[in-house]
Amino acid sequence: MTPRTLANRVAIVVIAALGAALVAGCTPFGPVGMDASANARTTASDNASTPQLQLLHQLSMVNRITWGATPSLMQQVSTLGTDHYIELQLQPAQHPILPAAVQQQIEGMSITQRPPDQLVFELEKKRRDGDALADPDLKKAAQQAYQQELARLAREAMTRTTLRALYSPGQLQEQMIWFWMNHFNVHQNKNNLRALIGDYEERAIRPRALGRFRDLLGATVHHPAMLRYLDNEQNAAGRINENYARELMELHTLGVNSGYTQTDVQELARILTGVGVNMTPNKPRLRPELQSQYVREGLFEFNPARHDYGDKLFLRRPIKGRGLAELDEALDRLAREPATARFVAHKLALYFVSDKPPAALVGRLAGTFASSDGDISAVLRELFASREFRDSLGKKFKDPVHYVVSAVRLAYDDKPILNAGPMIGWFTRMGEPLFSRETPDGFALTQAAWASPGQMTTRFEIAKAIGSGSAGLFKTDGPQPLERAAFPQIANALFFGTMQRSLSKTTREALDQANSPQEWNTFLLSSPEFMNR
Repeated sequence: MTPRTLANRVAIVVIAALGAALVAGCTPFGPVGMDASANARTTASDNASTPQLQLLHQLSMVNRITWGATPSLMQQVSTLGTDHYIELQLQPAQHPILPAAVQQQIEGMSITQRPPDQLVFELEKKRRDGDALADPDLKKAAQQAYQQELARLAREAMTRTTLRALYSPGQLQEQMIWFWMNHFNVHQNKNNLRALIGDYEERAIRPRALGRFRDLLGATVHHPAMLRYLDNEQNAAGRINENYARELMELHTLGVNSGYTQTDVQELARILTGVGVNMTPNKPRLRPELQSQYVREGLFEFNPARHDYGDKLFLRRPIKGRGLAELDEALDRLAREPATARFVAHKLALYFVSDKPPAALVGRLAGTFASSDGDISAVLRELFASREFRDSLGKKFKDPVHYVVSAVRLAYDDKPILNAGPMIGWFTRMGEPLFSRETPDGFALTQAAWASPGQMTTRFEIAKAIGSGSAGLFKTDGPQPLERAAFPQIANALFFGTMQRSLSKTTREALDQANSPQEWNTFLLSSPEFMNR
């Protein structure tokens, strides 16, 4: 059978299964939608009255809060119990233990071995030296070498993120890192941000992904990647740039139409003056009376000579002009505004529950956010214990990144891939490239953005690549290429023990039509049930 014939065959049987599910108005887990007024809290152990239903619930829960179920993970959850597993995920180890081969890949990366300021200092010096060359051919070669090094560093960051999503035991933490990287989005292809994006995830987002929102917010505000992306390095007294101030309120905290005014944007921009980036090891020359106000941490810089020291009126209350301390006061205020609690609660419910999250659930999550002073784990604990969460399982359409990662996890479990390149390419093909959303709003979290016919055709092609074992995940390039045999094991104990019970009659019939193990794998990874989490 030719690849085109197989692709057509996959499309026919899978679209038929999807159509049957939609016409029936159901998913394998029950009717589409839920009662928005349901607000009873429940524990995971109450969700099943029979062992089979309990296994199905565990599977659907794992698929929702992790990057995808695997046979080994389901054994772990079965041993621990659902509630205990969730609690462990809410309190992950500071340094999760990865498979040795994966850890070795990560430790060999430049972004792991060297501080970002050293990498940037060297890169920018080479860029300046190249720009100063008189010979046009040498100048062009130097510029190409500079861009290639930026691309290499970005590739390392994308590979590290992908490997951790695949293999970290702290699966919820990895989910939340992706969520916050999307929430506090930075577009890596602006300026030299490809050299900074790995550090942005590593030092700003990762340690705080399940901590206090205020700490996370402050870390993003102080990171050079964010400051450069949203132009705050250009923001100075007398030359105000409002770009970051506006996005900080509209996208990161309060949300649009939450009551802040244009005056608030202007006042926050004034507070942010002098907060910027220094891409050289040199300090600016300052008047003696300003030197004690100067702050330098890596590439982050607060330059008091660029700061507006006038008093401000922000969110209905005054802030006395006194330097960098103004920013801490403003962030405290933003993090504790009721609008921020509602905005973050709604976005978490959108991500973990429904494209149209029930208002009652959002209200309870916002209340927990406020009463816990923005404790992200506390909010998630409330969310995972809710009946709305339980009723939504199996009905949240996977965005491209979730689809690809869950497919590779199911196919290969904990067997380390050698090359993340194909996965990184698939993210891009489906329109969700890592760290590359150009606008600061981040990628959409709803089904409408990812369920077009073209998107589904691409998913079928990726399912075929993974299902046939020809994806290139276990083959490296370079002067000493390495290749390992690895056929996807999708018809495994997890499928026969649990997954097959969640499949519709139409999907089971489609699987029965498969002419080979490769085709069977392709059909399952293309099924309507596998498109959801």
